[in-house]
Amino acid sequence: MFRLLVNLASLWLLLNCISSYEVANKPVTEDCLDCLCETMSGCNSSAICVNGACGIFRITWGYWVQAGQLTLSKDTALSDDAFTNCVNDPYCAANTVQNYMYKHGQDCNNDEVIDCLDFGALHKLGNLKCRDELPYIFQKVFQRCLKAKQRQAEETVTKLIEETST
Repeated sequence: MFRLLVNLASLWLLLNCISSYEVANKPVTEDCLDCLCETMSGCNSSAICVNGACGIFRITWGYWVQAGQLTLSKDTALSDDAFTNCVNDPYCAANTVQNYMYKHGQDCNNDEVIDCLDFGALHKLGNLKCRDELPYIFQKVFQRCLKAKQRQAEETVTKLIEETST
């Protein structure tokens, strides 16, 4: 009986460790995540699924599985609602994206750099088709968002330089 309790306790600890949605390797910047969110859903945080793609990043079940089946602390990967609960939670969803990109990161546009443009293609097209052409609207909205983020960063740097030179 004692051995059974120890085994059950060990299993519970293992499942809780696996079900955490914190990830160590995060290749995607906050700005890139913001643009993915903006492009995929307008960052609409209401718990919604459209044609099997859920949450602010419109993550599918297959994407979630490939990313490691992250879950909220109340769930395990085997829970019926684990997928929808995670991808409808902004933090769990962002960490799902991070895991997916860490696992599948590649140079999709052949510019010899793995960056946000590649992550956008990976997210929208998947790891096997990321070299295909992106849908026009996705590409337009995504690149507009990235340019706005770059402008904001440049303005911040300019402002800091002006403040330190006076």
